[in-house]
Amino acid sequence: MTDSGKCAFVLGIELVDGPDGSVTMCQRRYVDDILKRFAMDECKAVVSPVDMSTRLVPSDAATKVNAPFREAVGTLMHLMTATRPDIAYAVGYVSRFMENPQEEHWVAVKRIFRYLQGTKTHGICFKPGDNIDFRGYSDADWAGDLADRKSTSGYTFMLMSAPVSWGSKKQSSVSLSTSKAGYIALSLAIQEGKWIHRLLCEILAAANETGLMEGVVGETKLG
Repeated sequence: MTDSGKCAFVLGIELVDGPDGSVTMCQRRYVDDILKRFAMDECKAVVSPVDMSTRLVPSDAATKVNAPFREAVGTLMHLMTATRPDIAYAVGYVSRFMENPQEEHWVAVKRIFRYLQGTKTHGICFKPGDNIDFRGYSDADWAGDLADRKSTSGYTFMLMSAPVSWGSKKQSSVSLSTSKAGYIALSLAIQEGKWIHRLLCEILAAANETGLMEGVVGETKLG
């Protein structure tokens, strides 16, 4: 066995050591590659992945946009699931239009690329510490989808202040209030949180009790 030094890459993810002992996981090279692949390497950066002034709806047009829409969304999904929870909602949003994408849907995808242009080095930073703090957060919009008025759930779980699990998913039913939408989102988050908590209990001698913060119902404890 040979000591090759510190690990710099794992499955295409770059590991960057900080002066304070922190380790940041990022995919800067992958972002550069996909920007070049979709001819967006010289695009102008924007500060957010979604233009909230534009609301997209499915189309029943006979023709689709002449662009590699599905391929682009697929590459963004890979990035989102690995190190970029900040684009989870945006990628989930554009993925709703895979069946019949139009020009406005492609513009939304390109906006995500423009956001990545200015955030190539963003990633997940793990800092050293003695306290294994595990917390979760969940929330939902209400009737955000203009086509069917369904809401979107979102959650993030943090381990020592770094995200380790996240998700954004449109709910399967129509919520009649913001409270109901929030409870549905909380239920999804609790299922994920319980699994992670049990895993931590197996890995560690004892894991801290999890605090789950939710935008509507406050704090719920997971035992």
